[in-house]
Amino acid sequence: MAPEDRALPDRWPRLSKFVLSACAASVAELVTFPLDLTKTRLQIQGEAALNRFGEGGPAVPYRGMVRTAVGIAQEEGLWKLWQGATPALYRHIVYSGVRMVAYEQLRDSPLGKGNSETFPLWKAVVGGMTAGALGQFFASPTDLVKVQMQMEGRRRLEGKPPRICMGSRNCFRTTYTGVYHAFVTIVSKGGIRALWAGWVPNVQRAALVNMGDLTTYDTVKHFLLRNTSLKDNSLCHSISSICSGLVAATLGTPADVIKTRIMNQPRDKHGRGILYKSSTDCFIQAVRGEGFLSLYKGFIPTWMRMAPWSLVFWLTYEQIRRIVGVSSF
Repeated sequence: MAPEDRALPDRWPRLSKFVLSACAASVAELVTFPLDLTKTRLQIQGEAALNRFGEGGPAVPYRGMVRTAVGIAQEEGLWKLWQGATPALYRHIVYSGVRMVAYEQLRDSPLGKGNSETFPLWKAVVGGMTAGALGQFFASPTDLVKVQMQMEGRRRLEGKPPRICMGSRNCFRTTYTGVYHAFVTIVSKGGIRALWAGWVPNVQRAALVNMGDLTTYDTVKHFLLRNTSLKDNSLCHSISSICSGLVAATLGTPADVIKTRIMNQPRDKHGRGILYKSSTDCFIQAVRGEGFLSLYKGFIPTWMRMAPWSLVFWLTYEQIRRIVGVSSF
């Protein structure tokens, strides 16, 4: 067959996988986004570092996942459960597309399977962590905007001015009117580097989550296909997705808590964080001020989100893959 007669997936396999991954991730993100918002709110509650600056606000009860979600709907409006969904979609177009293409490239390269049909576990771990780190680094600015937009409703209810920097006469106050305005404001106040605030714990989290998500899904799926009577169908994909969601939530929640707090902290006019000097400093302050279990705040909604997110993502991915004729993951 002449090259020009080949289907798009055959001519541009990596581009096809990128587009396919972005579409599947967008569907999964919209379906499960309220759980992500709930998780973010729980991670910020009781932040010990804020109390040192007298900005802790009124005491907020630890209402749990369901009551927090209901509280957001009652106090701020039902649609606020999707506040920050737009930058989240932008994030996953970049993040999921890059990580999937990078993982398959690493897996199918001479350093991966090679001539063998199996992908050793340690290579899958390295491949998953590397792919996740790359994807998240490029997508980190959109994650920053998402976190800050998710917290605006909570700040207004606590009587705080939107997005205020504390501890300096040079601080600024900003109300984000949209995603574009948020990006422009962050760059104007802190420069391009400000868009990558919190990228270190963000990349660390993504590496751990992908070790749980991509690596676990890939390993469990091919284990089931090789060692059981299950076929490459929805049941096999569902079992693999549930396993990947649990492992991802367990490994990634502590880094996610740190990432959320660093991204949500107020900043001076130079874009430097007021509360935390680094991810290590945030980790130490959280453990000292709130205890080790504070690193697992929001674990239940994180787990309950990652499991259906992974399920929706992989089922959508595998379904569209078959329709358009893309090779199996």
